[in-house]
Amino acid sequence: MDPNIEIIKTSGEKVKFSIEKLRTSLSHSGADNELVNQIINKVRDELYQGISTKEIYNRAFALLKKKKTYFASKYKLKKAIYELGPTGFPFEKFVATIFTYSGYRAEVGKILQGHCVTHEIDVVAYKNEETTIVECKFHNEEGRNCNVKIPLYIASRFKDVKQYWDSKPHKSNLNEGWVVTNTRFTEDAIQYGKCIGLKLLSWDYPKEDGLKNKIDRLGLYPITVSTLLTNREKQFLLSRDVVLCRDLIGDAFYLDHLGISEVRKEKILNEIKPLCDS
Repeated sequence: MDPNIEIIKTSGEKVKFSIEKLRTSLSHSGADNELVNQIINKVRDELYQGISTKEIYNRAFALLKKKKTYFASKYKLKKAIYELGPTGFPFEKFVATIFTYSGYRAEVGKILQGHCVTHEIDVVAYKNEETTIVECKFHNEEGRNCNVKIPLYIASRFKDVKQYWDSKPHKSNLNEGWVVTNTRFTEDAIQYGKCIGLKLLSWDYPKEDGLKNKIDRLGLYPITVSTLLTNREKQFLLSRDVVLCRDLIGDAFYLDHLGISEVRKEKILNEIKPLCDS
């Protein structure tokens, strides 16, 4: 393989191909070293100058799926988050669930009064007499990052709500504002968040505790990771507030509404059950 092979990211940026990055993403799927090496060797043989990251992903995904759908489901997690669109509301519910499984009581789409105006907050979370407000920034297109304008805007909303909150008696303190995105934050967005005291959560930030880490740790995989459900079936389930794989396992009768056969139903459930147990 030419060591100077350049690949094109979704953003259009050209970077050198990294075997280690591919190895890491494949290892996160649960595949063992032997399978990871097999796939790396096959993908490496098919590389050419200017190949897109999407093409590399599709090839690795197909090879994983051929071996075991469970591996493929975990591997496609990032893409599955994008599939929660196009409205972004399933993503808000998804974020609320992450807070719930982290020990909070969470509500979606709550109206809070500010000092100047009212605000519709994506997620309001409560824990130990502390209240946290969370704004979700969802993109259904890869390559779009959250720049500094987003935390600037959210910080001003938080300040307005907090000013009113602190002027009235409440059972809890309003102590934190969060911005959660399914993409990435730019460096200046991260710098501003740190400076102002705004919590930021993205696909890979904070390091070792980003969205991906939390999903893996809590076993909160969205139904869109399934390689066996069609896009139409996924959208039907999302419209019925079935966002997580564990939701579907608990309410498998939704698959009956879709007219899915017992044989296929069993395959779908067998694919997603290991994700919830991980």
